[in-house]
Amino acid sequence: MLYFHPMKCFLSPAFLLLCWLLGSISGMAQQSVTLSGYVKVAESGESLIGATVAAPQLGLGTYTNAYGFYTLNLPLLTDSIRVQYRYVGFEKKDTLLLLSRDTKLNIELRSSELTLEEVEIVANSYAEQVNSTEMSVSRISMGEAKMLPALFGEVDIIKSLQLKPGVSAGSEGSSGIFVRGGGPDQNLVLLDGSTVYNPSHLFGFFSTFNSDAVKDVKLHKGGFPAEYGGRLSSVIDVKMNEGNKKKFAATGGLGLIASRLTLEGPLKKDKASFMLSGRRTYVDIFTRLINKANEDNPDFDLIPDYFFYDLNAKTNYELGENDQLFLSGYLGRDQFNFDDGQFNFQFFWGNSNVNFRWNHIFGPRMFMNTTTSFSDYRYEIANRFDVFSFRLGSQIRDYSLRADVAYLPNNRHSIRFGAQGIYHRFIVGRLQGGAADDTTFSFSGGSTFYASELGAYLSDDIELNKRTRVHLGLRWSGFNHKNTFYQGLEPRFSIRYSLGENMSLKASYARMQQYLHLVSSSGAALPTDVWYPSTAGVRPQRSDQLAAGLNLMLGKSFLLSNEVYYKWLKRQIDFKDGANLFVNNELETEFVFGDGWSYGNELYLEKKDGRLRGWLGYTLSWSWRRFDAISEGRKFPPRNDKRHDISLVLMYDLNARLSLSMAWEYRSGNAISLPKGRFVMLGPEGGVPVVVPIFTERNGFRMPPYHKMDVGLVWKFFPKWGKSDLTFSVYNAYNRRNPYFIFFETKTDENEVPIAFQARQVALFPAIPSITYNFRF
Repeated sequence: MLYFHPMKCFLSPAFLLLCWLLGSISGMAQQSVTLSGYVKVAESGESLIGATVAAPQLGLGTYTNAYGFYTLNLPLLTDSIRVQYRYVGFEKKDTLLLLSRDTKLNIELRSSELTLEEVEIVANSYAEQVNSTEMSVSRISMGEAKMLPALFGEVDIIKSLQLKPGVSAGSEGSSGIFVRGGGPDQNLVLLDGSTVYNPSHLFGFFSTFNSDAVKDVKLHKGGFPAEYGGRLSSVIDVKMNEGNKKKFAATGGLGLIASRLTLEGPLKKDKASFMLSGRRTYVDIFTRLINKANEDNPDFDLIPDYFFYDLNAKTNYELGENDQLFLSGYLGRDQFNFDDGQFNFQFFWGNSNVNFRWNHIFGPRMFMNTTTSFSDYRYEIANRFDVFSFRLGSQIRDYSLRADVAYLPNNRHSIRFGAQGIYHRFIVGRLQGGAADDTTFSFSGGSTFYASELGAYLSDDIELNKRTRVHLGLRWSGFNHKNTFYQGLEPRFSIRYSLGENMSLKASYARMQQYLHLVSSSGAALPTDVWYPSTAGVRPQRSDQLAAGLNLMLGKSFLLSNEVYYKWLKRQIDFKDGANLFVNNELETEFVFGDGWSYGNELYLEKKDGRLRGWLGYTLSWSWRRFDAISEGRKFPPRNDKRHDISLVLMYDLNARLSLSMAWEYRSGNAISLPKGRFVMLGPEGGVPVVVPIFTERNGFRMPPYHKMDVGLVWKFFPKWGKSDLTFSVYNAYNRRNPYFIFFETKTDENEVPIAFQARQVALFPAIPSITYNFRF
């Protein structure tokens, strides 16, 4: 008889691979049947991610995957088995089954009238978070995001993630994020599996994600699963709604600066559906009217046009019981225009994404997802003055193919493997210019690069015994540019040790490689930043992260977690002081390379049910960089280093119609470089004196601490045709003037000789009230 001893595997790492194979074989050798299928929303047919499927009398259970599919191996018995299906915000469902062979059972759950009326697709229950090997993960439900007060009333899932521990914003109002001391380019942002290179509008004040089109958002800060690679600090995995397979529905809203509309419905009932969602700002409509009204006023200064829009579309079709096709797309653009007749300036930027996915079920134990995708990000600046004109732009375009397979031989193992290939094209700083009536006067510049990126992975989530579960993963990645090829192994490991039903200890390790680099001269991602590949002179970045934590359920309503982490960052990229980044065909000569490290503690308390919900988060962290060519090789903090970061979020239902919300945040000020002194040089031949600032170290000063409170009220209505609400919010309710940047004002004597310098701060947003009307039918 074949015997599998889990403790020997745990104590003898050399036998892990052998035990893994033996465990799989022994599990399959037992007489068992497999129950599998999809768990979906009864009202719409949308799949439910993270729903619980359990046979409590046998002590067995599992969860649905990212596509709503589950597999549960059960012993072959002569008696019936009660199988429970559970999901936060939905009615419970129990099914009594007498299984004699492998069975496929699809289940639909109805939204519960005792919870939020809007169907929320919340991802993880507290029990799963405590019992799984997964750690360093944050999620935001769309119901929570829509309850939170927001700038100008625009719901923003990225800003909602900024309220979680370990995640901080770059500056006031920005939707950019910095995770555990990482940079803005070290976050992999995925929309239905396709990379979004610049997930922001209006220079970072709004994200590209329309909340009406989004189904699920998951942020990985560490302990990365082996299927993810290419970035050092985080993975933001956003999945779009699939569309209602039962009936036609519409969702929308009217706000102060933007409106949105989402349409969805069945193409073929219970078999195929579509979703189409759009959002657009309309400030430009009012600025054009103002300009038109003042066109005869010679003293009037024209107001530039600015707007942005998003379009999301998705359709899916069930070919049969085992096959399903998905096609999704996204198009987003920001447009800035100024034209006074003589001088014309245009600036646009945006993302385009297309994703085709095929889900196939080989059998009750094996599930495959194959995805091919297209991703494009570009910006272009066009300028014309009289007969002279120029264009400046950059672009990155990807073509990707990947396959992911999930194999569950038994309840002790969850095996995943897959591969991916990406073809990149980079256009860096392409410049064209000349005169319209003179073909002999023209100039151009810029560089074009081509590269390919490969990846393959294998992982297994192994239950060693009732208390111990281990996740083992290994990823191989490679990158080719011209005659230069880089490759590396990226091990992944995590372990969970249960101290009881409601408490567990966890630890993880992950190595990540990053082959693409963001060329930026500021502390936050801007539209004009460009992506640059690894080359013979620019090696890939690398990170190693260790984390350990405690998860504790306090009763049935609260979850408390505490994590400590340490992250090493190798081959970090920065720029020489005074670097030339504008149309530089030799951009690599401006780079400097060094190392970094960050460490900290993240404390988190959450409550998701009842009339009062919310969370409290506190992060204590340090982040450092060291470059031989900067500050004489001394360590210095990056701009986004923040010692303390506190967030408090509360949502309270007064009754079925009225709900209150509040979000308060505090964080230490950004690290900035300011001159420690100045000296004055006389200009040539007694000209205007020249003031020369003296800088001694990078980021040696701190801006004042940042804090603010946002408040909101949602007033719900229940007309016969559907549902609607008015959302009132006040951004920065107590009018804290948080510094956006600091400059120095020069004071001179009667001879215009500088005698003093006064530091001044510029604050961006005062208290801003807003109102939004939302509807659904």
